Amino acid sequence: MKPYELIIDEEACWGCRACEIACQQERDFASPPLLRVVEDGPRIEEGRFHYQFQVRICRHCQEPPCLAACPNQAIYQRPDSIVLLDHQKCDGCGLCQQACPYEAIIVDPARGKAMKCDLCHTRVDSGLYPACADNICMAHCIYFDRPEELRARISLKRAGRSTR
Repeated sequence: MKPYELIIDEEACWGCRACEIACQQERDFASPPLLRVVEDGPRIEEGRFHYQFQVRICRHCQEPPCLAACPNQAIYQRPDSIVLLDHQKCDGCGLCQQACPYEAIIVDPARGKAMKCDLCHTRVDSGLYPACADNICMAHCIYFDRPEELRARISLKRAGRSTR
């Protein structure tokens, strides 16, 4: 099985939050906590003001720091690179949350357990994309597929954008 990769072209994100809604619908959440959050990202670059949205989500790292940080081995990585959390083993200590470079793990105070995106692994196992990726993203900035295919698609998209 070839590993999958999730790539987010944050320069293309316009903050529509369709990914947040798709995630909530997929998980049947009536309210937060959200596993995917789009944050506003104003910054100064070379003396000029830029406004960029940032998608805060688990990127399912090749070598996840959250996995190494978990003392209960509640976080594990499948052979296809999807990083999952076993809620039965989680004690809510928050060490995984501190280790995540994307600030994509939350500890749900109501349940006392860590929560993170599971990349809609049941959808992926059925041959579908995660709920937030590709077609749901109106800016087409959330990509999920095999790494070599993703890089080619993103290169084509950027080449088209730069010629306009």
